[in-house]
Amino acid sequence: MAERIRCVAIVGGGFSGAMLAARLAEVGIASILINRTADFGLGVAYSTPFEGHLLNVRSSRMSALADQSDHFVRWLEANAPDHADPESFAPRKVFGRYVQARLAGVETAHQGLIQRVVGEVAAIESDGVILSDGRHIAADAVVLTTGNPAPKTASGGAARVLSDPWAPGALEAIATEDGVVIVGTGLTMVDMLQALEGQGWRGRAQALSRRGLLPRAHGDRHDPPEAPTPNMLQGPLSARMKASRVVARRAGWREMMEGLRPITADLWAEADLATRRGIVRHLRPWWDVHRHRIAPRIGVFIDRLQSEGRLSVVAGRVKGIVADDAGVRLDWLRRGQPQPPLTGAWLIDCTGPGHAPEADPVTGPLLTSGRARLDPLRLGLELDGSGRVLHADGTADPALFVLGPPARAAFWETIAVPDIRKRIEDVVAALTA
Repeated sequence: MAERIRCVAIVGGGFSGAMLAARLAEVGIASILINRTADFGLGVAYSTPFEGHLLNVRSSRMSALADQSDHFVRWLEANAPDHADPESFAPRKVFGRYVQARLAGVETAHQGLIQRVVGEVAAIESDGVILSDGRHIAADAVVLTTGNPAPKTASGGAARVLSDPWAPGALEAIATEDGVVIVGTGLTMVDMLQALEGQGWRGRAQALSRRGLLPRAHGDRHDPPEAPTPNMLQGPLSARMKASRVVARRAGWREMMEGLRPITADLWAEADLATRRGIVRHLRPWWDVHRHRIAPRIGVFIDRLQSEGRLSVVAGRVKGIVADDAGVRLDWLRRGQPQPPLTGAWLIDCTGPGHAPEADPVTGPLLTSGRARLDPLRLGLELDGSGRVLHADGTADPALFVLGPPARAAFWETIAVPDIRKRIEDVVAALTA
């Protein structure tokens, strides 16, 4: 860069934003950390008050620091010894305390280099950002760390449709015996069922997703990675899948997935458009349930709900949703054929993040002006290898970055802490270059 970056505006104060601010302070760069609420460091994932919501990764792999793999475990030993087993899956609320403690510790050690601002960003300018209340935040560079947006499949505002299950108090109106219909059968569904049972719910849930797949569980101990074979890394996607199945049968599917984990972003970056399209269209549902696994204890919980007849899962497409004061009805199709509707007192949208950069009030204008462009699969903004936003002409913006879940178009795996902390180091390196 022609001039040294002195101050960075970070839009979003969850894990990605807070830990980026901490790392920037440690290398002498000031940042203004902007969050919609005063709960800096938590985001959606770690703001849950429910003790039963556990991390999906073992504590030994959840350090916020790339060069100190035991940082989180050592913090647990000092601050939450009941959860200090490196092989355990700590409560997410405890991890949120850890993130907040790290942020506060860096603020104390590097006073004046992190400024917290509660507000909502309305626009990104060439010299910083504009907040919804009209305030201008001046900065040499901007990093978007906005996390995952709410689902959009069942939006519309109907009283019996919970379109944002993570909204504070969203589940409180569901009575003990109420039946619920759930769209989406991934990690969010698992979280909602846990939270419901935690508040005393004993009803029945009917869940629908395109393929009816449930998240797989981790093994009892960490699974050693099995090195990928050459046939897993090159050639047509169908041939790679065949080779992967051979390895999974021989060494175990968890071991096979662990072998791919460190190189997933590289494989995605090297893939041509046709291969990427095939991954998104055909492989992604199976990848998600095997890659983003749940703690063994939560796997037992889901198995119990199914064995009790309180959770049924079907595969199909949503045709329509009808909701009134009496309840909800979900009409759906299997292989194009109408099926008996799913009915209940409530419908919960658990379809996952509703990423739509072109409709977002912050990124939409960037696309319109040509300061950003969508990737060909419309997964998100196109970025370079350091997370810089690409202009419409393909040149990288030296002062605009994306970090965390919104960067999935460039890196595919941008959700788990081990992946995000690597991306943080890449962004810090680019800002200090």
